[in-house]
Amino acid sequence: MKTLDYINVRDAQVHGLVNPTFIMYGNCSLKDYSFEVTVDGKKREARFLPDLASDNYELTLSLSKDDSKVKVYLIHDDQKELVCVRKNTLMKRIKSKIRTLLQKTARKTKETNNKVKVNTYAIGKEVKYIAKEYHFVLTPNRLKQSKRRIKENKKTKNKFLDVYNFLNQKEYLLWLEKNEKPFEEHPQFAYNPLISICIPVYNVERKYLAECLDSILNQTYQNFEICLSNDCSTLQETIDTLNEYEKKDSRIKVHHRKENGHISKATNDALNIASGEFIGLMDNDDLLARNALAECVAVLNKNKELDFIYTDEDKMDMKGLRRDPHFKSDYAPDSLLGSNYICHFEIMRKSIVDEIGGFRVGYEGAQDYDIFLRFLEKTTPERVYHIPKILYHWRMIEGSTAATIDSKGYAVEKGRMAVEDALKRRGIKAKVTVHPRVPYYLVRYEYETEPMVSIIIPTKDYADITEQCLKSLFEKTTYKNYEVILMNNNSEKKETFDLFKKYQNKYSNFRVIDANYEFNYSKINNQAVQAAKGEYIVLLNNDTEIITPHWLQVMVGYAMQPHIGAVGAKLLYPDNTVQHAGIILGIGGIAQHCFIDNPREDVGFYGRLSVPFNYSAVTAACLMVSKEKYLEVNGLEEELQVAFNDVDFNLKLLKQGYYNICLNQVELYHYESKSRGDDTVDTNSAKYRRFVQEHDYMKDKWGYMLYSDRFYNPNLSLKKAFVLDKKN
Repeated sequence: MKTLDYINVRDAQVHGLVNPTFIMYGNCSLKDYSFEVTVDGKKREARFLPDLASDNYELTLSLSKDDSKVKVYLIHDDQKELVCVRKNTLMKRIKSKIRTLLQKTARKTKETNNKVKVNTYAIGKEVKYIAKEYHFVLTPNRLKQSKRRIKENKKTKNKFLDVYNFLNQKEYLLWLEKNEKPFEEHPQFAYNPLISICIPVYNVERKYLAECLDSILNQTYQNFEICLSNDCSTLQETIDTLNEYEKKDSRIKVHHRKENGHISKATNDALNIASGEFIGLMDNDDLLARNALAECVAVLNKNKELDFIYTDEDKMDMKGLRRDPHFKSDYAPDSLLGSNYICHFEIMRKSIVDEIGGFRVGYEGAQDYDIFLRFLEKTTPERVYHIPKILYHWRMIEGSTAATIDSKGYAVEKGRMAVEDALKRRGIKAKVTVHPRVPYYLVRYEYETEPMVSIIIPTKDYADITEQCLKSLFEKTTYKNYEVILMNNNSEKKETFDLFKKYQNKYSNFRVIDANYEFNYSKINNQAVQAAKGEYIVLLNNDTEIITPHWLQVMVGYAMQPHIGAVGAKLLYPDNTVQHAGIILGIGGIAQHCFIDNPREDVGFYGRLSVPFNYSAVTAACLMVSKEKYLEVNGLEEELQVAFNDVDFNLKLLKQGYYNICLNQVELYHYESKSRGDDTVDTNSAKYRRFVQEHDYMKDKWGYMLYSDRFYNPNLSLKKAFVLDKKN
């Protein structure tokens, strides 16, 4: 029985001790197929359930105890191929029963473990609270509140358990089964642009090239052409396949190069024979989802002015199973300088591709990245559109970039060159380096003189914590031109004022300003900004500690870019786990930090904990912004005294057209509001009532943005960042 590329049998067993039943399930990429089942050489009618929304199928057949051997044949294109043989014996059914019982036991064990985790989390959090707030002295009323808080804690933890990890292939496949929706087979559009799919070809096996071409020919949108450039292939089956398909469909054009010129020259030859209004790029062994072109054209029918459209993607292993999805953000220019997050699939307006001269020789391995950067300089963000659907499958053939980026190490250096060139073209002085642990890029903006930076730190007592912050700041910071403004909010303790005097005597760039009124984080910072001498402002919590000595140099470089608003940093808990690496809207009702509790050394998927990424918001525990932009949006909203004022500030910057960014190469410790506590725990307190009011304020003001974060992805969960919901 030979292995077939187009069908996968994930499981096939005979179940049932008394009433045997044969069950087989898996996936098949063929468009039209069926199964024939024989039992001991005689045909039997089996129940065949193909899933019309995906490639999955299920086959079931009732057996008697006397039935011996089951054979399953795949029927397609007038062919009959054996795909499965199973014996029906009592011993095999007993093994199957044991296996089923073990699986049930494992599920129950997992459920029990989850309950233990939930209870441990909920009770542990409450114990910490009553230790801190009540010193373990519980009255009947406090005990009642404690029970309510434990119940809420359980709800919170249960939300996090009800999700899929999309980096786990099995969980991703389960999510696909439930969430990939049927699409229209014959879509009709008023505007039907010709799309030219350009594919450079070199020595690819017939089965992969044929599947690639078939995935285009089987599109639900049919106004396309396929422009193939054979880069002087020496493999006869590649040449034969090209010739066969060229005869098969008049929309397939093949250019045969006389010498091998590598991917940039080959793709340019494909461009030269393209006549479409838009061009799409594919590798010669990858697959398009059947509705990929239709989805792009549907978007163009809503906005004909679009120049660049890109989609989400995943990978396909050698068994034909999908994995490693990339759920992308909408257009994010600074994220794009850190990595080619756009990748596949995209269509670009051909007139602009022609204007910039197509692909550049010398950037092979990162030629797509280079052309994207050059193309996007010729259009505007309003003409770039992201379709949040997985419409491209990147095949993981050994040696391909999809299998491992390390297999094409040269591509990483070419990508660095592409980013460096882009910045030079834009008249920006910067140094671009490859991150030491991931194949992505760090941009270090350069400037002649250091502009003045004003670092604003609100505090109320807790002299030991504040001194830890000040000590690290003055001793570790390598940047020279800065001042520190300590905003004293109703401090009472002698050691606090002694600390003020100590630093005033020691450092000429340190001063204290009194803000002796009811705590209002926004008002305190707004007052400080008015008094600040700096061209750039840093909002910094008093419970932070500097880790990266050149933190200000790097942050200033980003904050001085005209398109950038708020600049944030990666913040760590004292146990070296992540506290902040960007904020995602909608999670937890309003917004939430992402990657909480990930280890410091975690590079993050697609480098999200290593290189800079655009986010809708970054925390004001460490936030830099130019004073001019701070004042342009009227600073922090003083109606938000404690909660969400930083999120509101970030969203005001977004509304003005700026991009916010988190710099993962800049690190600080954050001991997180030690001097203030948690406003959301005691539901009867004035603090909690204020928190609810501020929560409602944000929903009323920003509700239209909170649940459609353009720097996240609508497929991803709003229970926890960067996971998938189990239930829709």
